[in-house]
Order: sequence, then C-alpha cells, then structure tokens
Amino acid sequence: MRKRTVLPLLALVAILAVIYTQFTIFIVPPIGSLPTGMTIVFPRLSKTSFIDSPDAICEREMGHVNLLCRGVTLGAVAAKAKIIARLPYSDTLYRISMVGDTPAK
Repeated sequence: MRKRTVLPLLALVAILAVIYTQFTIFIVPPIGSLPTGMTIVFPRLSKTSFIDSPDAICEREMGHVNLLCRGVTLGAVAAKAKIIARLPYSDTLYRISMVGDTPAK
C-alpha cells in the first residue's frame, strides 16, 4: 500500500523539478503598447529565472529599470523564445519576479 503512494509522489516531484528548471513564467507588465499586460510561458533562456519579467532582468543586469531596457529585453525574449502559453497578467507573479522591488513606471 505504501508503494502506491510513494511512486506517484516521486513522479510528481520529478515533473515539478523539470518544470522549475526548464521553463520560465515571464510576466509583461502593462505598458503603452500592451495596456493589459500578459504572462507568457516558454522554455528557459540563458538569463531568465523560473518567474521573471523584463523589469527584473533590467534590475539584475543594469541595476535599474528604464523604458529602453524594458523594450530591448522584450524584443530579445520575443526573438528567442518559443512561446508555449499566453495567459492574463498577474500582479502577484510580477511582484514575485521583482523580489519586493517596485520599479519606476
């Protein structure tokens, strides 16, 4: 009986580990050209985290967020990423990607 519960649990842990290490949930905040924002799921790129955003990448790479960096980051992701899913914008996920930092709008 115990093996019946342990094996599915191990399989679930393995699947979650693969998702965490191989995919990115990318949150695009509302901006002029995209007033509602969006969440995109794609295979992980070299400089992305599991939950990420253009603002978080700019903060990591440059130390601050500005519109130019945000646009360049969005362009690079759009060119390189193979999008698996497009979802509605999530402010909670955006805040998680920023690790508590509130960017300038």
